[in-house]
Amino acid sequence: MPKNRALPAVLFAVVVSALVGGVLGRRAQATADPLTDRYRVFTAALAAVEQEYVEDVESDRLVYSAISGMLQTLDPHSSFLDPRAYAQMRERQEGRYYGLGISISPLDGDITVMSLFEGSPAYKKGIRRGDVIARIEGQDTKGWTSDQAVKQLRGPKGTEVKVGLRREGYTDLIELSVERDEVNIPTLKGVFMIGTDTGYVRLNDFSETTDRDLGAALDTLTAKGMTRLLLDLRDNPGGPLDQAIKVSDRFLPKGDMVVYTRGRTRNSDQDYRAADAGDFGDMPIVVLVNRNSASASEIVSGALQDHDRALIVGEKTFGKALVQSVYRISEGAGLALTTARYFTPSGRLIQRPWDGSFDEYLTYSLREQKADEPHDPANLKLTDAGRKVYGGGGVQPDKYLAGPVEGFNPSRFGRALWARQIFADYASRYTATGDTRIKTSSQTRTVTRGFMVDEAMVADFRAYLESRKVRVDEAAFTADSQFIRAMIQYDIDLALFGVEEARRNLIARDPQAQFALQQFDEAARLPHLKTSATASRQAP
Repeated sequence: MPKNRALPAVLFAVVVSALVGGVLGRRAQATADPLTDRYRVFTAALAAVEQEYVEDVESDRLVYSAISGMLQTLDPHSSFLDPRAYAQMRERQEGRYYGLGISISPLDGDITVMSLFEGSPAYKKGIRRGDVIARIEGQDTKGWTSDQAVKQLRGPKGTEVKVGLRREGYTDLIELSVERDEVNIPTLKGVFMIGTDTGYVRLNDFSETTDRDLGAALDTLTAKGMTRLLLDLRDNPGGPLDQAIKVSDRFLPKGDMVVYTRGRTRNSDQDYRAADAGDFGDMPIVVLVNRNSASASEIVSGALQDHDRALIVGEKTFGKALVQSVYRISEGAGLALTTARYFTPSGRLIQRPWDGSFDEYLTYSLREQKADEPHDPANLKLTDAGRKVYGGGGVQPDKYLAGPVEGFNPSRFGRALWARQIFADYASRYTATGDTRIKTSSQTRTVTRGFMVDEAMVADFRAYLESRKVRVDEAAFTADSQFIRAMIQYDIDLALFGVEEARRNLIARDPQAQFALQQFDEAARLPHLKTSATASRQAP
């Protein structure tokens, strides 16, 4: 990790880590006198607002907003982290914290469970995504902020918190007492065999535990007979740079370049190479990516593509090639500043250009892609085997197939159902046969592991849409029928039987994944292409 000179005055910056995921950094440099003059201007303005503004205002809100505004003039990823955001970022990096293991958000004034971690205290007690936490320790939570709820839900390990849940299909509140415990945030969301020889790993994001978790997963799959690997990096937003390097290291020969960074500050120019001969250096690999694969996931896919080590399948990735350093500043807040750009081994800068307001840049994943988008010849680079690859905006897959929503490319109607969490809400109407964790009387339906989405369930889902006053586009419903069935099963599986069961069943329907499974013959030929190209270059 590169060293940095301290920020002047109030920052007292301590570098916490170098990231390549959505929060990252750069350092201010200025001579003492001009900087002092700027401080005087700022403090004078702050004092005037505090003393003369028509209403009382909180000083920290003014300062935080000012810092955020300053950083927003730089690039789309430099950002200010207030104490809560900084603490959450550190939790994601470290991969653990103490609490119930849920993420919450206020929706229509209700504290709603947005997701939960498998194996967490909340999961073990039967709390589910979509549940409304209506009471905490006897207090009505209507109108609470997330901060208010989090303060009540978190606490020392071994202590209990009483919650009252409101769930669709249940007439009364579900009263639970949940013991707080250490919560491990998993970065792998599915590790299993597809058939007898293909290992599948869904790498959901990067944290300080990713390489360790991936190593354990690969060992497990190898013991089960894995001879080829489908590595799923779709919707992976990135994370710590060192973890991206370690993950790539597992599949590359010792000494191969993984990534290099270039910047203007001291020690920002770094070359990172594979330190060990990977245990899976000869195994055919197909990597799945999509438009939401960013940063660290682009380092991995770019390195494996440039060295002809894996075939990349899916959509063009997001295109974020900025390295940030995170600084802890006073009162528990943090600063994430862009310090360098990173390049793939072939020399590709895959950072997409941004517009002045960043709007077009940040909404990239909402726009349609084309398989044959034109390339700027100036961005042409070559892989080790001489295959053409391009920089200037994301990692272009070797084999393109659109699939922005769980590998599917549904109509606007289908995407709207997914975006509004209609499938997840519908799943709350079901319970697993024999599950006695929640004993309150209800009107929910029961299903067993391995259930099928039949016509009766589809009809029931349509009735549910009507009850939610969702206008059904008949033509779109028919066109999206496979997507709708897949999402119904996925969200019920996820709620009742766990992420591995849900992902395993989804892969069997997922068009992108099924397309990727057909590409292993070509993936197996890549090392031979590289060997031939190397021999040709060395020939007299």
